[in-house]
Amino acid sequence: MAASTVSRCRRTPLILPLLLVLMLWTSTSMEALAQSSSSTTKTQEQRVRARMLGLALGEYPTGKHNAITDVPGVRVGHTTLIRGEGRLMPGQGPVRTGVTVIIPRDDVWHKKVPAGAFVLNGTGEMTGLAWIEESGFLEYPIALTNTLNLPRVSNGVMSWMVSRYPGIGITDDTLTPVVAECDDSRLNDIQGRHVSEADVQKALDSAAGGMVQEGTVGAGTGMMSYGFKGGIGTASRVIPSAEGYTIGVLVNANHGRRSELMMGGIPVGRLYGEEAANGAEGSVIIIIATNAPLDARQLKRVAKRAALGLARTGSIARHGSGDFIVAFSTGNVIPHYPKEWTFPMTVFADTHLNPIFAAAVEATQEAILNALTMATTVIGRDGHKAEAIDLAHVREIVKNYRR
Repeated sequence: MAASTVSRCRRTPLILPLLLVLMLWTSTSMEALAQSSSSTTKTQEQRVRARMLGLALGEYPTGKHNAITDVPGVRVGHTTLIRGEGRLMPGQGPVRTGVTVIIPRDDVWHKKVPAGAFVLNGTGEMTGLAWIEESGFLEYPIALTNTLNLPRVSNGVMSWMVSRYPGIGITDDTLTPVVAECDDSRLNDIQGRHVSEADVQKALDSAAGGMVQEGTVGAGTGMMSYGFKGGIGTASRVIPSAEGYTIGVLVNANHGRRSELMMGGIPVGRLYGEEAANGAEGSVIIIIATNAPLDARQLKRVAKRAALGLARTGSIARHGSGDFIVAFSTGNVIPHYPKEWTFPMTVFADTHLNPIFAAAVEATQEAILNALTMATTVIGRDGHKAEAIDLAHVREIVKNYRR
């Protein structure tokens, strides 16, 4: 009996410390997990759109959602692909990419929209521009993706269109999709060409009006801009007139160097601090939509003005940058096969274009800044990190600059 008692007494000092250690470890782990979750949630909650930072972003009012979808009938869809981590294994991952689509209106194949395009600097590719230049209209969705995925995304758009219009290439015209690319190879296994036709069709099928996801989403998943994490941004302006015409812009921002960044006229890039390790050339794709009844010539003029909005954010359209701009209008319908020799169109007076120009400049500037402020930090292949711009630091810079 005594031996048994001694045995139990000798075990107790060993068991109690183990239990205490286990309890302490469990408590610490749970606290760390809670803190981690709280930190993640807090970080996500902190991402706000540029105008919430008190920046001066123009004179015209925004549309309801301050997005390209404020133009009636315009829809946007994304497919975002994020898989794997660590060392690059070409063809396998890590994957940080996606596709973004803009649908101008329902049945755009039969009810074409007037369109115009402008290439500010052509180090890149946007397919279908020759036909826009020749015809003056757009007749299918626009898709955005990464450089090496351009052919696969084009296939996806073709398959989606053929499924809806089975006569394409048989009893009907063929099509040359409008697909624009930016290089996301710093963060993504770009050789893998991971965006499939199914991913494109998913984005097209899910495209909707209303609020648009921004930042690290769709084609913007692996993009960097001004030395920070970039990606998708959007904005809109409403012309204060009886007609209330709307101009909406969507961008995929993958351009610029940190020292160049201007936010609402403030040289945030120079005042921010350390320069990003890699000074990028990059590219930016700008899509402009409006319900003002502009023709192709006028839309090309509007597209050119987007370059001024780009310049307001600091870009000089560097030698290695691909700066492609497409503008379209839902204010007129160009029929697919007109039976008559003529069809009616509303003509917008050139003498009243200035507000449209100004709105396009303002919306382009804000869309690019929204891409920065809404993006989240991403760690891509080989541990490459794209830091989201620190919004608290930006607020401090803006406050101090105005003193």
